[in-house]
Amino acid sequence: MFNPLSRREVLKFGAFTTVGGVLTPGISMAQAIVTDSKGILARDIQLTVGGAAIPAYDARPERAGRYPIVVVISGFTGNGEHNKDVVRRFAQAGFYAIAPELYHREGGMQGKNFQEMGQIAGKVTRGQYLGDIRAAADFAKQQPWARADRVGVTGFCGGGALTLHFSSEYPGVAAAVPWYGHLKRTYSDAPGVDAFSLADKLTMPVLGLYGEADAGIPADDVKRFEAELKKRNPANQFVLYPGAPHAFFSDDRPQVYKKEAAEDAWKRCVAFFDKYLKV
Repeated sequence: MFNPLSRREVLKFGAFTTVGGVLTPGISMAQAIVTDSKGILARDIQLTVGGAAIPAYDARPERAGRYPIVVVISGFTGNGEHNKDVVRRFAQAGFYAIAPELYHREGGMQGKNFQEMGQIAGKVTRGQYLGDIRAAADFAKQQPWARADRVGVTGFCGGGALTLHFSSEYPGVAAAVPWYGHLKRTYSDAPGVDAFSLADKLTMPVLGLYGEADAGIPADDVKRFEAELKKRNPANQFVLYPGAPHAFFSDDRPQVYKKEAAEDAWKRCVAFFDKYLKV
């Protein structure tokens, strides 16, 4: 089974930097993007999942109205400042966005070493992930400022994989945008279930945003998956950015961030959700 949190894969993806043997988010050598909160309402909230409370973060335009929902799924760094900023970016673009903290039960991902990260990876099941994301989507749909009938899903890295898994099971997803989501990712409680096995259930429009230089996701797999989805829905499109590595959108990690690819991908993502959610 592919383990996205193995030491080799983490280093290959450039997602982290080691400091004193501790696995920490990549040290920023440049100012990360910070989205202006003027004109939006952003907050930390609590979700209830199976009797347990987990943190989440949501944001929406300040002006009165009802807005399409975008569920934002973090990578294995959890709901850190970068992911929260992405939530605010969607609010600035006219959406109600929400992101659950997927690793609260495990104590979060900050300051963990490789061994600890591996232990966390082994504990989090597909069922737990999807249950937490479902709680976020259900909460969002209940808010008076939300358009409950217009739900989009997006996510990064492991969250990109979960974008596909969640969209295949949650009723009414109108559009999905996985960012460099692992197509062959499986989970301990569902060893035979990867993105390819879910193709028949992914009937909504899907926009895939991938790096051609991603060492963990072969470009041929991306092309093959796109071809499979196009058989179900011609509106599907996957973009492979030349020279872009895994996590190319992470402006808080200059070792992998690719500005041109990131900016183009963001424009495509917002335009895609505009097209399929703001109708």
